[in-house]
Amino acid sequence: MNDLLQLKGTFQQKSNNSKPGAAELPKGKTVLLEQLESLKKDLDAVFSFWSNQNLLPGALISVRYKDVIAKSNRIKNIFSKGSSVTANSSIVGAKFTKYIPTRHIITHYIDLSIFADSIKRFELVVDIVKMQFDGKITSADVQKVNKNIIALKSDLITKSDFTAIIKDVYFVDSFYVDEDIDEVQENAIITLYETKTDTIELMKRLGISITPGNIMSNTTVLLNPDQLSLLKKKAPYLISMAVTDISLLDRDDFSKSEEDRGIVTIPSPKNEPVIGVIDTLFDERVYFSAWVESINMVSKDITIEAADYYHGTSVSSIIVDGPTLNPKMDDGCGRFRARHFGVAVGKKFSSFTILKQIEEIVLQNKDIKVWNLSLGSAIEINNNFISPEAAILDKIQYENDVIFIVAGTNKQQNGVVANRIGSPADSINSLVVNSVNFKNKPASYTRTGPVLSFFCKPDVSYYGGDLNEKIRVCTPTGEGFSSGTSIAAPWISRKMAYLVNVMGLSREIAKALIIDSASGWTDEQDPSIEVGHGVVPIRIDDIIKSKNEEIRFVLSIVSEKYDTYTYNLPVPINEDKFPFIARATLCYFPHCSRNQGVDYTNTELDIYFGRVKEDGIKSINENAQSACECSYILESNARKFYRKWDNVKQVKEAFTDNIRARKVYNSKMWGLSVKTKERTEQKFGNGIIFGLVVTLREINGVNRIEDFINQCSLRGWLVNRVNVDSRINIYYSAEEDIVFK
Repeated sequence: MNDLLQLKGTFQQKSNNSKPGAAELPKGKTVLLEQLESLKKDLDAVFSFWSNQNLLPGALISVRYKDVIAKSNRIKNIFSKGSSVTANSSIVGAKFTKYIPTRHIITHYIDLSIFADSIKRFELVVDIVKMQFDGKITSADVQKVNKNIIALKSDLITKSDFTAIIKDVYFVDSFYVDEDIDEVQENAIITLYETKTDTIELMKRLGISITPGNIMSNTTVLLNPDQLSLLKKKAPYLISMAVTDISLLDRDDFSKSEEDRGIVTIPSPKNEPVIGVIDTLFDERVYFSAWVESINMVSKDITIEAADYYHGTSVSSIIVDGPTLNPKMDDGCGRFRARHFGVAVGKKFSSFTILKQIEEIVLQNKDIKVWNLSLGSAIEINNNFISPEAAILDKIQYENDVIFIVAGTNKQQNGVVANRIGSPADSINSLVVNSVNFKNKPASYTRTGPVLSFFCKPDVSYYGGDLNEKIRVCTPTGEGFSSGTSIAAPWISRKMAYLVNVMGLSREIAKALIIDSASGWTDEQDPSIEVGHGVVPIRIDDIIKSKNEEIRFVLSIVSEKYDTYTYNLPVPINEDKFPFIARATLCYFPHCSRNQGVDYTNTELDIYFGRVKEDGIKSINENAQSACECSYILESNARKFYRKWDNVKQVKEAFTDNIRARKVYNSKMWGLSVKTKERTEQKFGNGIIFGLVVTLREINGVNRIEDFINQCSLRGWLVNRVNVDSRINIYYSAEEDIVFK
């Protein structure tokens, strides 16, 4: 097998110098007077609603669009005030309609004075279209206004404001005050729209008294049923999201062994890597307890039963000694130590309490890079927003150099109907793991993604046992057998810890490697809603090495400007052709905003990878989103075909019977370009790190890795072989305790 290669070299960074032109309608499209008048009535009704209340100093107004809308086609002039206040900066929420076809609903919070000015401008546009354009304005008319071929017969509005409002109107279906909220039971975690008003004071005005201990952030609070009922009665429009606080714990299927296999032994731990485990309680009487540092964080007010130790102890048994318990699943990673935080009992738990604990746990244990979280909710995730549990995981991973491996949750056998995954498996930055049986088919208890109707979850799948093929674990009472995504996830945590701690790879590269290893060379471009990108190989060698006919290399890059690129990748040539197909997997950890609803990730990395032509990169997935201003792709298609706004992207070519070598263009090079785009005014993408794994497959089965290494060296690349034995020696030498005499 070929070693994994690390390439280091110079990437060019280029700013986006293109400036937006004048607002225009899509070619051949028209805005009618009836549309304008209908929207004007909507605006008047919403303004009247907010003018007759004294709860807020501004107005919440929701915009229902005609489709899933790109950022470039969101309203820009309405709700803005010159260049000082943009409509985009006033967005406080986004969701999709509950009916088909799917449409965007975006909520703004604006000052009443800006609202009033917007209505005045809107009235002027209505009058001009009525008087000057006979009640209908076309895309050709808008172009003539922009080019001064048609002069507006009004000095009260500029042509740029006029055409911008016309464009805004084309994409909008209606304006309204949104009072549609999901029903929740028991105590609830409520997220309010951001209205620049102190939450305690706002609740006080509604007659709701909350204590600081029930506040998670300025907009997220814990309310009891009576408080929630009062809020829904008096001001339902304030509620952006609502979820039940008490989560029914997702259960794995346990069975005890009827056979006595004798006492299992284990040597004393030395300096093995530590994996963090957040789960139910750990029983310190088990044979491997010396390998586990156990911290009980369950409230002393909660009664603890024997069953509360089963789940957590089983998970840590796989983390520490999984291959000994299951020899046919020996991954070659050795043993790991665990730092086990017991935060829940085996029945129900308070999400609000655990949310506060998780961030505290990670910040106080910064030596741990890989965290296993096999707790999950039996309740399905919401279609329109990320769960609070997932949001805190995403925040932690954006702010800290850590990664969470999260179980994909299971279907229940107790009457709870849930086909879609439960929280926190909707965490975008985490690596979410579903389960398959030993025939690589989805397990009988498999629940499905996607998240927010678009994001790919689960990321990958692994062997978690099923029916008569369960995984052997150690329980508080001895040997046991279990199945579930909670059992699959710790196997991936082991691989992740090996890649990060032992092999010294970044979390971005490690995540991309695991996802890439699960992918094949089929023509299936979209990840599966059941198994994600595929099933991860058992042996770690199959992740950090490649077949003889393959060349696998990794790049870790920092995005500093709009375009990070190189046109200098020397893929070997044979008989004036490129005898390769390619696959590239990109991963990054973006800043996310839960209050933005379905528009959750704030940074988009748009990847272009392929042969270099005279006019740029011929991307292997034919991506043309940023190729030129003339290229127009519907937002829904950009998300479907190019994973726009997803933080995991994979572009690949299929290996088929009629595959042929590729044409070599004049440059004789391949190139990579990653373009950084922002959803908000704040530039969260500046300095973002992304990891890229590229696998090249020689179509004739020839091993060309030495040729590739030589050519890279000649082109100025520093090439390092990721040799397993040498990396292991480096790790254990670095971890040795030196005693000075």
